[in-house]
Amino acid sequence: MAESQLNSNNLDRIDDSIHRPTFDRSKLKSGIVHIGVGCFHRSHEAFYINELLENFNSTEWGICGVGLREADRKIADIFNRQDFLYTLITKHPNGAVENRVIGSIVDFLLGMDDPRVVIEKLAHPDTKIVSLTITEGGYNINASGEFDFTNLDIIHDLENPDHPKTVFGFLTAALKKRQDSNLPAFTILSCDNVEHNGDVARYTLLAFARQQDPGLADWIESKVCFPNSMVDRITPVTTQKDIDYLKSLSLKDEWPVTCEPFIQWVIEDKFSNGRPALEKAGAQFVPDVTPYEKMKLRLLNAGHSVLGILGSIHGHETIDECVNDPVFSAYLKSFMDNEVTPVLDRVDGIDLSEYKSSLIERFSNPNIKDHVSRICSESSAKLPKFLIPTIHENLATGGSIAYGTLILAAWCYYSDKGLNQNNEPLEIIDSMQKELHEAAQGTSTDVLSFLRLRSVFNDLVDNRSFTDLYSKLVSSIYKNPNIRRLMEGNTE
Repeated sequence: MAESQLNSNNLDRIDDSIHRPTFDRSKLKSGIVHIGVGCFHRSHEAFYINELLENFNSTEWGICGVGLREADRKIADIFNRQDFLYTLITKHPNGAVENRVIGSIVDFLLGMDDPRVVIEKLAHPDTKIVSLTITEGGYNINASGEFDFTNLDIIHDLENPDHPKTVFGFLTAALKKRQDSNLPAFTILSCDNVEHNGDVARYTLLAFARQQDPGLADWIESKVCFPNSMVDRITPVTTQKDIDYLKSLSLKDEWPVTCEPFIQWVIEDKFSNGRPALEKAGAQFVPDVTPYEKMKLRLLNAGHSVLGILGSIHGHETIDECVNDPVFSAYLKSFMDNEVTPVLDRVDGIDLSEYKSSLIERFSNPNIKDHVSRICSESSAKLPKFLIPTIHENLATGGSIAYGTLILAAWCYYSDKGLNQNNEPLEIIDSMQKELHEAAQGTSTDVLSFLRLRSVFNDLVDNRSFTDLYSKLVSSIYKNPNIRRLMEGNTE
């Protein structure tokens, strides 16, 4: 069979093993505008909406993607060539693979090229939900937990409300238009791995809006809903192997997405202007997301970081390689049982023992080659949200901090040396890489130097119980970076 470029004209030519959309995409309205279309959005929210469109008549809930960074131009170009279609490759632990062309995204706009087009789209009456995956660091919060008004792009947006650069500038410009036109407000739905993500989105947008237009801020406060949500699906970076795999099925997809079969979305049922019936597609609506998101962030996301940082120093390349190592698996289980579980709230309908066992199974999926460098990327934004709060809570209650503290000590070595224990270079991806390296570099003369980076660690350096253990572990790692030795010592 001749290779077919993925687009609307070639859908009928695609191999029968690949499921294709059966709904009429030409009839879809963009009821959802999503800012930050990456692999996770395409494996998660776009998949849920696709399921809804496929099985129920929900023509008002198509998705228009929006990119606000120059890096988004690549996916914009590919989407335009592929009529916004892409293939989702779901890889099961037993080797089974499901391939599905996703058709829920029907448009994509770049805010850098013409901000007015994006603002008009956001302000359009069809737009009922604006969803976000802007990463943990995208909410522009400083170490004190306050909105950072020193950000140069924020300063620009405050001075140039009609030509914004940031998500805050675009949202306020669009909401101002809706207010002036007497249109209902849209819902702002965060899909980021941030605890209380809706509350964080609300706080940051209101902080920006109050500085720019206090009257608009009052309107946003009273009219816009910001539901909290918990999102979950392991989605590694697309590789050339994934692209070549589809080529073996005679399909040319320039940017497919791979994922695990597990998927979960728990959403606070609080919307400004209607919502899709996502419960029909498997999402769960609840009055309070808090216990679900805390469970997921502290166990799955922190567990990923535990494996990623320790695995990087040891020399493991992927998460499945880490968790299939008995020492790493035992360490992760001990961390979850001894330090995370005691500080979690009761989660209705969830058996924590089964949930933790499922995480081990998901992490060990041999067909999801999630590289440790991706898991460790932007650790400066992740660890203060996923791991450090667990340490603080255990310090307050007299619980164990041994496992979490070793992660931070290992992160110091990782940030300072940039090498694994075999002296091989590590790929470090972090917007604060320079600051982390400089702080960690001082460890040889000041064992607490890394912790003095308060924008990441806040006041941990002031806690004697923590610093005594941290100092011991850091000194041990620097003397001998054989990380397994220290892990085995913790799990004995």
